[in-house]
Amino acid sequence: MSTPVDGLRAQGLVKRFGPRAIIDGVEIHVAAGQVLALVGGNGSGKTTLLRILAGLLEPDDGEVTWQGRPLDESDPWVRSELAILLDDAGAFPDLSVGEHLELLARAFAVPDPAAAAAAVLDEVGLAAQRDQLPATLSSGQRHRLSLGSVLVRPAALMVLDEPEQRLDAEGRLWLADRLRAAADDGAAIVIASHDQAVIDTTADLVLELA
Repeated sequence: MSTPVDGLRAQGLVKRFGPRAIIDGVEIHVAAGQVLALVGGNGSGKTTLLRILAGLLEPDDGEVTWQGRPLDESDPWVRSELAILLDDAGAFPDLSVGEHLELLARAFAVPDPAAAAAAVLDEVGLAAQRDQLPATLSSGQRHRLSLGSVLVRPAALMVLDEPEQRLDAEGRLWLADRLRAAADDGAAIVIASHDQAVIDTTADLVLELA
């Protein structure tokens, strides 16, 4: 049973840009093992809310906590708990795709990081590109690398903006199953998505933003 401090909580969130409140009084609770899907049209505030929930953007009012502590992305403990996919994340330019994932696995103390990186490369469909530099990848391949960077490390909290973008139908089915499995293993997950099949497969909770 959830306790008053467990999981991800947002209370009274407000974010304004000029006179307009993009986020206005949002309340969220996502417990371990749950997936919250944010839905709404372009400009509804999904990405803004995700950035606040990831500790990357300060709200004008309200607060965000993770396991009862203020969610501050600069806090090393939060970084150890939180995996973020908000856009094409930067990769180490002088490391190959495989080396990039292996380094992340090592940084988060994953047992046998080389094997973990290889497994994730297979999962995201980049095994053939393991020796390429990130700059040589297509936009779709870069997105898969960003997904791999999230999946190669342990994460108790995942915040993902349209993780299904640039994936084909088979890839979206794989992603939905992968995220559901991560939640079933105890992760709290927040996604913004336009894909109804992904939402239907993964989400325990849905928040529609106008």
